[in-house]
Amino acid sequence: MPKEKEHMNLVIIGHIDNGKSTLMGHLLIKAGAVSDREAREMEKMAKDLDRESWKFAYFMDRLAEERKRGITIDLAFRKFETKSKYFTIIDAPGHADFVKNMITGASQADAAILVFSAKTSEFAAAISDNGQGREHAFLAKTLGVKKIILAINKMDDASVNYSEERYNEVKAEIENLLKVVGYNTEKDVTFLPVSAFVGDNLAEPSENMKWWKGPTLLEALDNLPVPEKPVDKPLRLPVQDVYKIKGAGVVPVGRIETGLMKVGMQVDVAPTNFKGELRSIEMHHEALQQAQPGDNVGFNIRGITMKDVYRGCVVADAKSPCTVVTPKDTITAQIIVIWHPTALALGYTPVVHSHTAQIACKFVELSKKLDGKTGQVLEDNPQFIKKGDAAIVKLQPIKKFPLEKFKDFPEIGRIAVRDMGRTVSVGVVLAIEKGA
Repeated sequence: MPKEKEHMNLVIIGHIDNGKSTLMGHLLIKAGAVSDREAREMEKMAKDLDRESWKFAYFMDRLAEERKRGITIDLAFRKFETKSKYFTIIDAPGHADFVKNMITGASQADAAILVFSAKTSEFAAAISDNGQGREHAFLAKTLGVKKIILAINKMDDASVNYSEERYNEVKAEIENLLKVVGYNTEKDVTFLPVSAFVGDNLAEPSENMKWWKGPTLLEALDNLPVPEKPVDKPLRLPVQDVYKIKGAGVVPVGRIETGLMKVGMQVDVAPTNFKGELRSIEMHHEALQQAQPGDNVGFNIRGITMKDVYRGCVVADAKSPCTVVTPKDTITAQIIVIWHPTALALGYTPVVHSHTAQIACKFVELSKKLDGKTGQVLEDNPQFIKKGDAAIVKLQPIKKFPLEKFKDFPEIGRIAVRDMGRTVSVGVVLAIEKGA
């Protein structure tokens, strides 16, 4: 028997129109994950809609509404293989109002392809203070994406013309950004030039870039180290969706973050406190007796109804249920403010996202302002914090919030604060204090 290929979840991130979906669609064709019939169908559909240049993106943008609007909306899952691994792609949308999808998407990713266009105007927009390229890099780091493949795209554009000089220029700027975000660009980031549309350097070395001596995109993916699976920790599974299926009853779906899920075990659902026996587990339409971290599964719990489980709940081993923060409790978090038109002060009540949950939380204390790069305390109890500041703050949820400390369960101890359709800050949970 050949050794089973290792599995990794991959997220594709970057600014709108920098070529994420085209890159992914073309890569899927090169990796043999898309049938010829599908490829021809997609091409015809693109022509009918007068969007020829987008044909590869059609694989990722399967929702009909998206096809008409030309925007990737929900998280699309696709699978493909390299020599030693198989990947599930989570295609994270690029429009700012979809960053919350990116938050739930990236928190499930083992690695990311971050796409930047080498085209001058597009690159400037993506890396600007308001650019999503910058915002996504911050999010990827906070959400625990450890390895990044940085694809510098549109090398075929007339303004770039496969220039090594332009590639190095763009690379240097992105390197600075990633260092500020906290990535070790030597160890954790692989840079490479590509043309998503023409197909340069996706699966074979490019005739147009003989100067490039590094890997192709498929080789870089194959070389990614597989993260160790936290199988020894208690089970934690944030629920993404719940389906009511004829004959099967209520089927929650989600990705196992930690621990093992076994048929017959007793589980607890937070924050509804529902307890029951796990009757069945299914992945990619196959029944399993046991599933492990990284697996995207559907499952059934004896006696459960639609009111006992919903998106944002966390399913755990009944012997070690997930912590639930109630409106009487406080969350101490360390955050970085990445965008705000004015400043954050006491009483501010934005929506806080963590794993698949989103709950409004009130800022009840600004404890310390920190130096973002060194972590040193600059000020105790500041009056306000603004863009660029790092801080330790206390938050109070307006309703029950299943959450853990980052040091215990990093996968569900990260938060992103959203307001006005933008990500205001990202951070980690340091402590949860129970109220009276």
